[in-house]
Amino acid sequence: MKSCVLIKQVPDGDSPVVIADDQVSLKGEGITWTTNETDGYALEEALLLKEAHGGEVVVCTIGKDSALQVVKDALAKGADRGIFITDPKFDNLDSFGKAAIFAQVLKDENFDLIFSGLQSDNSSNAQTGLILAEFLGTSHATMVIGTEWIDESRIKVNRELEAGWFRWTELDFPASLTIQSGINKPRYASLRGIMLMKKKPIATVTAEDLAMDEIPALSHIKKLYVPRKTKETVFISGSPEEIVTQLTDKLENEIKVL
Repeated sequence: MKSCVLIKQVPDGDSPVVIADDQVSLKGEGITWTTNETDGYALEEALLLKEAHGGEVVVCTIGKDSALQVVKDALAKGADRGIFITDPKFDNLDSFGKAAIFAQVLKDENFDLIFSGLQSDNSSNAQTGLILAEFLGTSHATMVIGTEWIDESRIKVNRELEAGWFRWTELDFPASLTIQSGINKPRYASLRGIMLMKKKPIATVTAEDLAMDEIPALSHIKKLYVPRKTKETVFISGSPEEIVTQLTDKLENEIKVL
């Protein structure tokens, strides 16, 4: 079995958020970068399947120079090789653009399974794995909280649905799976794994290597800002019937929760 895990580098949740002067990006100073949380669960699931049934696990990311570290971290945990896609032209891609590039890079690898985290900690779009499945023409499943090997051509996955419901589904290979947190317990890199990582291959891919036309962004960031925290206390008086009428009006028309 040949698997690929898409991994993203994101700011650590405890890092200070400082908006750049252009108001569409963050200042890099003071930010600690880390592997996206659900991508860590996706990597662990791929490694567990490899250990049980054999095969190869490849990790792939798109990002600036610093993003190479998340590839190295994954190799230290047990992945076999890495693909690092980096180019200034790829700095401001949306989910569609990233999926298009991943598809171009991975299309000839013939992966049986492509894993990705359900969503990223910084943008939370939860789109890349699904769009990639459409580009590659594979089956797909979202919010996967369990996997069960069937044979060399199929896998069974447990998906989290709405209202606390779950459903087991069989998928034919190739398949793209977006993994929910809690599916397993991600491992730490061992000292031996860190030493072996230095000998594992990492292929670097640039825009020139892909020879792709300009990738149009389907979504754009217009402005980043820190929401202002405001609060207001409103006293409602009158008879019980008048209070109910006023309260219902505010919930419907002002707070908009009804």
